[in-house]
Amino acid sequence: MNANQSRQRLLLTLLKNTPTILFVVIFVVFSLLDQRFFTWTNFENIISSSAFVGILAVGMTFVLLTGGIDLSVGANMYISGGILAIMLEQGYPLWISILVCLFCGTLLGLFNAFLISKVKIIPFMATLGTLTAGRGLALLITESRAINVTKEMPFAAARLLGIPLPIVVFLAVIFVAFIVLNHTSPGRQLYAMGNDPEAAKKAGLNVTRLTMFAYIVCGFCAALATVIALSQQGRLSASFGEGVEFRAIAAAVLGGASLFGGVGAVFPGTLIGTLLVQMISTGLVYLQVDLYLQEMISPLVIFFAVFVDAQRMSLIKRLERRNIRVEKTAGQALAEKKALTTL
Repeated sequence: MNANQSRQRLLLTLLKNTPTILFVVIFVVFSLLDQRFFTWTNFENIISSSAFVGILAVGMTFVLLTGGIDLSVGANMYISGGILAIMLEQGYPLWISILVCLFCGTLLGLFNAFLISKVKIIPFMATLGTLTAGRGLALLITESRAINVTKEMPFAAARLLGIPLPIVVFLAVIFVAFIVLNHTSPGRQLYAMGNDPEAAKKAGLNVTRLTMFAYIVCGFCAALATVIALSQQGRLSASFGEGVEFRAIAAAVLGGASLFGGVGAVFPGTLIGTLLVQMISTGLVYLQVDLYLQEMISPLVIFFAVFVDAQRMSLIKRLERRNIRVEKTAGQALAEKKALTTL
């Protein structure tokens, strides 16, 4: 292998591990700028605070793998959260209320799946519509009231084996999603479908069923994120879940998921991306950056994530094609040499 090939392989490795490198760089920078940032307590708070966004981002990763997108997860959270809060307010048991919440979120995911896979509405427009209609429905259900659930949902501060419960749930979701995507047939088929939908159809894959599977998982994750977010915030208001879809998309894309489909991983990808988004927000608070400027950071992070994703995927494909071409040429030369030796 010559020096040029070595450089290309090194660049390819760096591009594929961009999320991890970016995470380490930003963590080191914030730690140097403020010593309070470099503590275990702060790191635990970052993971705990980002748990519900991370769960959303896991569901979003499934959708992005199909080449789609779900803009309605925030509205899903408000609807399922509103039903959960009202049921608790009326005295229903916590476990029944949570089950109904999870069912409602999954049902909303199924509705998105139906619009996209059966009615054939493009994902952006379908989920944009359910985002708007969903928030209107949630306002109707809750009558725009603020509902306190602090007493009914006190488990945000609970710990399991010394680890905060939101972190345990988040890591459990990451683990299950990792197993599904890497060690089950539907997971591997999602990658194949995202890489080339037409080739997947010709290969006999049920593209409709896979699309529905991805959006149902995303709906379930939105409902589960609702449970975690409500327990942490202790209150449902008209702004609950508002804008959280953009944080979930940013976390998934920063973690290496491609908006073009077929590329992405929940571990370490989505996990790193989620922590990166929350770490930036926390770091800005530590550095006492103006509150109004902080509100501009999220769209800038999303823009950066999309830009990096487009550039990274283009370079990776170019380098992979070049390496394949070089390897083929080297293989042909070796074969010719062997043939001459035989003669």
